[in-house]
Amino acid sequence: MPIETTLTVVDRLADDAELTAVPFGADLAPPVELPVPVTALLSHHEAKGEPGEVFEVPVVRGDGVGRVLLYGMGDNTAPALRKAGAAVARKAKGRHSLSVLVPPSDDVSALVEGALLASYTFRIGETRTRAVEEIVFTGADEQAVRRGEVAARATALARDLTNTPADVATPEWLADQARLIAADHGLAVRVWAGEDLGPFGGIRAVGQGSIHPPRFVQLQYTPENAGDGTPHVVLAGKGITFDTGGLSLKPTEGMKTMKSDMAGGAAVMAVMSALTAFDVPVRVTGLIACAENAISGSAQRPSDVITQYGGRTVEVLNTDAEGRLVLADALAYADAELDPDAMIDIATLTGAAKVALGPSIGALYATDESLADSLLRAGEVGGDRFWRMPLVEDYRSDLDSDVADLTNVDRKMSGAAGSVIAALYLREFIGKRPWAHLDIAGPARSTADEGHLTKGATGFGVRMLLSYLAD
Repeated sequence: MPIETTLTVVDRLADDAELTAVPFGADLAPPVELPVPVTALLSHHEAKGEPGEVFEVPVVRGDGVGRVLLYGMGDNTAPALRKAGAAVARKAKGRHSLSVLVPPSDDVSALVEGALLASYTFRIGETRTRAVEEIVFTGADEQAVRRGEVAARATALARDLTNTPADVATPEWLADQARLIAADHGLAVRVWAGEDLGPFGGIRAVGQGSIHPPRFVQLQYTPENAGDGTPHVVLAGKGITFDTGGLSLKPTEGMKTMKSDMAGGAAVMAVMSALTAFDVPVRVTGLIACAENAISGSAQRPSDVITQYGGRTVEVLNTDAEGRLVLADALAYADAELDPDAMIDIATLTGAAKVALGPSIGALYATDESLADSLLRAGEVGGDRFWRMPLVEDYRSDLDSDVADLTNVDRKMSGAAGSVIAALYLREFIGKRPWAHLDIAGPARSTADEGHLTKGATGFGVRMLLSYLAD
């Protein structure tokens, strides 16, 4: 469900605000009248001014009692303000209104993002705890506030798509959501289904065991005044709406979160929804490869040989390594038909990436240094952190097949360097284009409500890609 909290921007704090949040720090005293000196309050709470610190103080409001939240803002950078915004929004849950005095900063958008994303909820049934209904930002640049709002609502859209149960979120449903996004945001859209998917051998093979047929979706954004020299970026997202592992069946515990195996595709769709509002100056094509990896008598088998888009043959040794099969079709199609200046794919691709980097950091592979550096910087700005990983050439021969052009996993089935092997597989389908691969298997899901994250899908990668494309 979309974020239901509304935003307002005003010039000064209201005297009768229900709940007011004001920043404090080494050189910043709260501009409100408090019952005791602020230095005594902060000393009492042993406050350090760190982001995430919030202290509630009762104040006189006529004949009643009001509340002031003193919040720390750390070094006043984007990560600190994002954490501060989340902390005050969580303190305001269940209330009608929260007034936030904004500190002087170039990163006000991050404060807004944190507050809104911490207010996100997804629940089927009765809502247990309601987010604050309204946040009033005081003393902030309205354009910066709205930019933060757009980024947060796009991230929330990715969360919504990913959190939706797989009995609803089928490949057809995901394609329908793409059509709605296109209609709402002025994008061109094309959907391949049925016989039209003939050349897309990876998507067809992964989806052939399901009663919900696969789809391939293309969304197209063109900025105003675009010309022949306008750069063109392709984003490709893995849209596996549920992953049983296929005949290489996952254990029950490993399957419970697999409705979120389309988080990469959801991120691409969410980014596409925000390009116009961000006034992105480049052409962007979003590709979402949608399939359900199910088990049945018609499912693909280990040892099957499939033909990816463009003609490369692949011996499928593990049907649970399906994400790379659908993404390979998308990348090969982009290289052959779309003539992009850069290609970026994003996917919950390998558990190995989570083992290597944990639940908070995504893995980034790239063939182009400039592209890699730009994405890493954008990740720091947007709050989606990535770590550069190596494309180890020595491992490439592990993808050689005795009967086809490639295997889809390490033919020795050792399980070592699984994230690197997957990236090397995808690299086979990019031609000579600058390319980056974002493996978000770890940070795509959160196990708890913490900071700007809520339990479930995180929308990881959306803000990073928006920051990169808008730069």
